[in-house]
Amino acid sequence: MSIRGQAVKTVLVAGGAGFVGGHLCSRLRADGADVICVDNLQTGHRANLAALTGQSGFRFIRHDITAPLTLPARIDEIYNLACPASPPMYQINPIHTLKTSVLGALNLLGLAKAKGARILQASTSEIYGDPAFSPQVESYHGNVNPVGPRSCYDEGKRAAETLFHDYGIQHGVTTKIARIFNTYGPGMAPDDGRVVSNFIVQALRGHPITIYGNGSQTRSFCFVDDLVDGLMRLMATPHEVSYPVNLGNDGEFTIADLARIVLAKIGSSSPLIHSAIPADDPRQRRPDLTLARDVLDWRPQVGLGDGLDRTIPWFRAQLVAQGHTAEAVA
Repeated sequence: MSIRGQAVKTVLVAGGAGFVGGHLCSRLRADGADVICVDNLQTGHRANLAALTGQSGFRFIRHDITAPLTLPARIDEIYNLACPASPPMYQINPIHTLKTSVLGALNLLGLAKAKGARILQASTSEIYGDPAFSPQVESYHGNVNPVGPRSCYDEGKRAAETLFHDYGIQHGVTTKIARIFNTYGPGMAPDDGRVVSNFIVQALRGHPITIYGNGSQTRSFCFVDDLVDGLMRLMATPHEVSYPVNLGNDGEFTIADLARIVLAKIGSSSPLIHSAIPADDPRQRRPDLTLARDVLDWRPQVGLGDGLDRTIPWFRAQLVAQGHTAEAVA
């Protein structure tokens, strides 16, 4: 296909039915690309692709990337977003989570090599583990437990980064690595299990807000539209930009602060309760965004307050659609 004599770019998004993947597929289509979405629907949902279904420039393939993927179509770019990102979700089947990160990376890198495509790995701030330094800069090697409940995800993503690095050197594939920090926004599942969705859903239902530990641990929250913009800018960089780049929002909030902000936004009187902090839960998480600013000319545009204002109505609508009465949804 072509538009005004220019070939239309074909982009494969693995994990495209997930929260971030669905937003990325929509943005790519809006920018004129043909999109092939590959997802095993373990944690992704076809509802995230509803607006694209039936479009001539969009194709969905149900496939688990732990198995090789062969496609006859030309592919110009591959985004690897395929892996559960929520601890409750990736801990359900930790071996499969690790296989998704390692075997999935190998299979998609092989496809990129065969197609002459550039490929981006959606890595994670979890590779820093429980960091000894803050903010976390890309040169920091992390403090990760290889045999803990989060290890399947943390170590899987670290191994995937190694594979991307070595494939670029050994086979000349153009590889990109994005270290993604906490991301939120419309499209998250109510049972996602991460802190923003947990707090919003609990507050809307009038249930107690569950804070692990004393709530002094910190996180930095990036609105999904900002993240997608960062991913696409990173994909477009020259071949030499093969090193990891942090993508996130460097505004830092304690978990207790987040709970109070969500309660105020919703007008909920849900009480705060405290539970034991999970094993290996990081005490601090904040990205150093110097590389993203210098290399991508990128910085987040949406603050936490504005982002929550765009996100809370999504969750309210989802709860009502699931049969909760309007009175039960604050």
